[in-house]
Amino acid sequence: MSSPRNRADRPESLHQQVARNIRNEVEAGRLVHGTALPSTRKLAEEWGVSVFTITEAMKVLADEGLVINESRSKRVVHAPDQTRRSEVRPQRPRVVLIGGYAGSGKTELGRILARETGWPMLDKDTLTRPVVEAALETLGQSPHDRESDTYLNAIRPREYEALQDAANENVQCGNSVIVTAPFIREFGDPAWMARTRAFYEAAKADTVVVWVYCDADTMLTYVRRRGAARDTFKLANWAGYLDAVNLDFRPTEAHIVVDNCASSRPLQEQAKELVKGILADEAL
Repeated sequence: MSSPRNRADRPESLHQQVARNIRNEVEAGRLVHGTALPSTRKLAEEWGVSVFTITEAMKVLADEGLVINESRSKRVVHAPDQTRRSEVRPQRPRVVLIGGYAGSGKTELGRILARETGWPMLDKDTLTRPVVEAALETLGQSPHDRESDTYLNAIRPREYEALQDAANENVQCGNSVIVTAPFIREFGDPAWMARTRAFYEAAKADTVVVWVYCDADTMLTYVRRRGAARDTFKLANWAGYLDAVNLDFRPTEAHIVVDNCASSRPLQEQAKELVKGILADEAL
């Protein structure tokens, strides 16, 4: 894993940001082998960038062999190894908690790790979003609210409770599990961290804390592209959102940092190293 560097004075190239995010989507299985990509103009609209930026991003991916140009107007994903799977079952289950800000790539990292190991992945939004939206509407809030006191104090704690219960059930069955969520409050709370590690230690499981670092420019590129309704507030006031977060935040206890900035090593490469590190003391 890379160590974050000071990028304040050198923002990443926009085409590299786009290329990295598309590469992550392929490696996470969102774009599968043989998929025809939309036209350059359509991709430019989806990513909110120029046609030139998409063309340059495609050159990067073509040079890597990840995208093949079948004709002037048709590009397809080339990832034949996607279908090869192996399951890693350590003697002691691992609970991999992956946190990061919106658009940092934590879900993509979780998916890549799940594909590398065969371990179940539990993503907070996937597990809880429909119920959260219904609960917010019942309380008279927008279903996409993620900023109000109602959400933060009445809904958010229950989301994390449900996520932890699902992880606990897997551990009780002897399964390792990958859990993805922002975890900002949780990773910043030494008492929560200590309780969580103690709980899984009692269950004869090892806890691995991962923080995904990403620069603001790359985060914005991804958040814009995914177009989630829950991001509307952030996108409408991105500068204000950045003022409210701390990009230098790190968990209070032992953790691993994965650098998902556009200039960093591929996420797949870092994920493979992460798996090796997680299993370093395991005799398989």
